[in-house]
Amino acid sequence: MNLLSALFVCVATALVSSAADSKTMNDSKPAAVATEKIVLGGGCFWCVEAVYQRLEGVKSVESGYAGGHVPNPTYKQISYEDTGHAEVIQVEFDPKVITLDSVLKVFWAAHDPTTKNRQGADSGPQYRSTIMFANDAQKAVAEKSIKDAQKDFKAPIVTEVVGLKVFYKAEDYHQNYFNLNASKNQYCSVVIGPKLHKLIKAGLIKEKPVL
Repeated sequence: MNLLSALFVCVATALVSSAADSKTMNDSKPAAVATEKIVLGGGCFWCVEAVYQRLEGVKSVESGYAGGHVPNPTYKQISYEDTGHAEVIQVEFDPKVITLDSVLKVFWAAHDPTTKNRQGADSGPQYRSTIMFANDAQKAVAEKSIKDAQKDFKAPIVTEVVGLKVFYKAEDYHQNYFNLNASKNQYCSVVIGPKLHKLIKAGLIKEKPVL
C-alpha cells in the first residue's frame, strides 16, 4: 500500500467512526415526554369540560361516555340510565407542565364527590363521580389524592376509582359546549358560570380558555 492509499484509508475510517459516535450520542438522548390522558366524571360533562379547558397544561378535553356495557352509546341512551355509562371527559395534559395530582386537585374543587349519583339537580348513575385510570401509576395517584382530599369534606368521598375500558366520544354538539353556548343556554349561566367563577377566584383555573 503506498502512502496515498494509506492516507485515504485512515480518513475513511475516521469519518465512519465519527458518524457512528454521532449516531450513538443521538440515540442516547432522552425521548420527549409524551402527554398523558385520564378520564374523569363529575356530573354534567359540559361543566367539567369547561373547567379543564381553563387549566394550564391541559392540551385537549373531550366530552364522552365510559364505564358502561353498551357500545357506542348515544346521549339519548345515556339519559335512560340503563347503559352503565357515566358522562365523562377525557383530559390530555402535559406532565411537564402540570402533574396528575394537580389535575385531580381541581377535580375535587370542581364538584361534590360525596353525593352518590348526583350533582346538584342532576341525578342518576350517569352523573356519578368517577376517576377512570389508564395504568397502575395513575391508580396510585388517584387513591392517594382521595385520601388527601377527604379532609376537605365532612361526608365520605364516594368517587369510584376504576380502570378505563373504553372511552366513547360524545356527539359533536356536546364538544366545547360552554364556550359556544354560554349566552344561549340557561344551564350555562345558572350552573356552569358560577362554578367557573368560584374556581377562577380561588386561582385554580384561568379566566379564559387556554385551549
